[in-house]
Amino acid sequence: MKKAEPQPADAKSADDRAARLAQALRANLHRRKAQARAIDDGADGGEGSAGKPGQ
Repeated sequence: MKKAEPQPADAKSADDRAARLAQALRANLHRRKAQARAIDDGADGGEGSAGKPGQ
C-alpha cells in the first residue's frame, strides 16, 4: 500500500504553493476593493453613473 503521509519535500512545496496562492488572492482582493472605491468616488461627480455600464 501507499503511504498516507506525503514526503517532506512534497509537503514543503505544497505549503509554499498554498502560501503564495493565499498571498496572491489577498493582493487581488485589495486591488479590487481599491478599484471599486475609486469607481464609487468618481461616480459622485457630475457625470452620474457613466463608469457603471448597464445603469
